[in-house]
Amino acid sequence: MEFTWERDAEDGVYKQRALSNRLLKAAAREFKITPFTTKVDGFGKRQGESVTLVHYKPVNVPNSPQLSEHQRVPIDKLEMGGRIIVVQEWGRGLQYTSLAQDLSKFNPKNAAQAGLIEQMQACMDNGAAAAFKESKIRFTPTSLTGGTIDVNATFSTQATQNMTHAHMALLRDYLATDLHTPYFEGENYIGLMTTRLLRGLKNDRTVELWHQYLRKGDLIFRSELFRVEQIRCVEITNEDALSNSVGAGSCLGEGLVFGKDAVSRVEASTPELRADPNYQGDFGRVKAVMWHGLINFGITWDSANDREARVIYIGSKDN
Repeated sequence: MEFTWERDAEDGVYKQRALSNRLLKAAAREFKITPFTTKVDGFGKRQGESVTLVHYKPVNVPNSPQLSEHQRVPIDKLEMGGRIIVVQEWGRGLQYTSLAQDLSKFNPKNAAQAGLIEQMQACMDNGAAAAFKESKIRFTPTSLTGGTIDVNATFSTQATQNMTHAHMALLRDYLATDLHTPYFEGENYIGLMTTRLLRGLKNDRTVELWHQYLRKGDLIFRSELFRVEQIRCVEITNEDALSNSVGAGSCLGEGLVFGKDAVSRVEASTPELRADPNYQGDFGRVKAVMWHGLINFGITWDSANDREARVIYIGSKDN
């Protein structure tokens, strides 16, 4: 029989209590946003504190390229743009005592490591979501078929309606024809959406379930539920990343619809676990583990311009 011990007074004796063979664990929230970011290649340690993403501005197409016999060839200027992402130090730790490790049936170091991995994933997803939400283009549904599109990084209107198929068609067409945003994969955009937002689409009964459009060898994303208007929809239940309750009467949940190269991830040091067996000294009686990394996220195209903007942020003025 194995036991756990606790004091019956501040300076009293220890009591014995038998431990169950099963360790109960609080349910972990699922985090799914970071995989949709793009890691910046060629950046790592000892390469400075920031990275500049360089791009060429689109070249305008003339109304007519025809030339007259004595006309000089018109010359356009090739313009460059850039986006700076500053790397930051991220991390957090948990401590435990050698007494807990000596007397516990379950190793607290293992529990601390598992908890920190979940925390690290949560922080990464929250950081990725914040970068997506830097989008200058925002959409608020205000009727069954329409809504307001803002292009100045603010919501001007309160949502009065949950999302419908008509809204998704509007966003798909805006990405494809107004912004000429490249697809994320194949001929599909991605939608990261909360449970409440997706409920509006489910109730619309016009969705394609994933097994109807994926073919053998195709990759299904974690928590992907269905597709609407060439937008593959993934459920996000992490309310620290996307709120499940915005708009009048909490009628709407937040969402993100985007194409290729929407958010960039800069890693000088990929987040990892570290252990300190002698945390704060005291002869090794207090121990700690932590996760640490040099990382940051940033929206790749900080623009609402045609052929540059890649993300539409769905939400409401009351965010």
